[in-house]
Amino acid sequence: MNEYKVTVSNRARLMLGEHLRFLAQSDKNAAKKTEKRFLESFRSLKILPERYPFIEDECIESCKYRKMFVEKWYLVIYSISDSDVHIDYILDCRQDYSWLLK
Repeated sequence: MNEYKVTVSNRARLMLGEHLRFLAQSDKNAAKKTEKRFLESFRSLKILPERYPFIEDECIESCKYRKMFVEKWYLVIYSISDSDVHIDYILDCRQDYSWLLK
């Protein structure tokens, strides 16, 4: 089975950092646990990243982005091209992210 190369964009890294900093303000252990879970999830995309569904929204190009949930409410948005997985966004679903669909 071929392994994919997983790349996290600078934007996604910044988004993840913001989420973890916010969480650490109230619970540093939870922030560490969540960071570990993200890293495990990113590594899991090396094998069979197609297992997660496409995002279906009329504002987003059809069959371009896939979605993976991490720790209940974090949404990882990524695309696949050839043998590369590109993580583009990491959203907290408890926040308004309608800006993404514009």
